[in-house]
Amino acid sequence: MFNSTLCGRTVPKVPLSIPWWRFEWLKALLPVVAVLLIVCALFWVIQQKKWRRWLTSPRGILFLFCFTASLPIMFVVADKALVAFLPKDSGVRADAIVLLGRGGGEFYEDRINLAVELWQAKRAPMIFTSGITDAISMVEQLEAKGIPKQALDGENCSLTTAENAVYSAAVLHPQGIKQIILITDEPHMLRSLLMFRAFGFTVIPHTTPVPSYLGFKASAFLTIREYMGLIGYGVRGLFGPQTSPEAVSPDIVNSVQEAKEYGQQRRLQ
Repeated sequence: MFNSTLCGRTVPKVPLSIPWWRFEWLKALLPVVAVLLIVCALFWVIQQKKWRRWLTSPRGILFLFCFTASLPIMFVVADKALVAFLPKDSGVRADAIVLLGRGGGEFYEDRINLAVELWQAKRAPMIFTSGITDAISMVEQLEAKGIPKQALDGENCSLTTAENAVYSAAVLHPQGIKQIILITDEPHMLRSLLMFRAFGFTVIPHTTPVPSYLGFKASAFLTIREYMGLIGYGVRGLFGPQTSPEAVSPDIVNSVQEAKEYGQQRRLQ
């Protein structure tokens, strides 16, 4: 099912790529940094004589209170903006359900349940999992939910959202799979959708919520991370049409041929 030879192939280098998993510790500093920035800004403003009197007035105190209280609301609005313009599901049948990992088991339950629900509704004949630390585990959980092995496939090489799309395309395109139902959490969906579109997929997005028990701090970190990811990917031109991965990676020609034969055999079963 998983073709490990894909992991050794040449992936086009992405300049200025940021391995986000190395910066997870920033979640702990996020509230501290935010408070320090606000305090420094207020200290600077107070030093300006023309603002000092206004800030110490009842009106200024009310403004500061309202501004501080609205910060969580601002993060909520920013989070919802990431899904506001996603296309609606028209209900058409897809070639495959693509299930992205998130580097943590706490995200599995909702997306696995959604994938099972869509498969049982005959929205697609196959569920494809993607992610170096997630794909195998998600397949095991899908099998435990009653999904047959012949309906499961995946790639366990990708470390980033861009690589999710690259490696998925390398396996799915030779099988003639172009229309997919894409499953990931709400903040992650927009960047994922744009990357998969860049590799020629027609994408039907289905989102799952961020687990509520992660708390505001972790959710805010994910939101900030996604906005930075969107900007970074956009600046580097990753959302534009991308070259087919098998065309730029001669070292996986055999792997692609094997995937094509495997897909043909499965469709004949």
